[in-house]
Amino acid sequence: MKKVSLAILVSLSAVTGAAYAQDQGITMSTDPAKAADVEQRAQELQNRQQTMESAPAMQPKHHKMSPHHQKKPEASNS
Repeated sequence: MKKVSLAILVSLSAVTGAAYAQDQGITMSTDPAKAADVEQRAQELQNRQQTMESAPAMQPKHHKMSPHHQKKPEASNS
């Protein structure tokens, strides 16, 4: 019963989120400055993506492992 209740709760949350997203909607603007700004950002993102794809994969640097600390011999108090 708990699994069914949880599934219903998750489904209702998803529906609520979708309804909220539709409420916000996509706004349309005829402002040329806004359009130019969006196009510029899209171009920058595309350029950044292309540089990341074309850049060679960085090789991980190999560090020498530091030696494990060894127990020092205990000094005898005799």
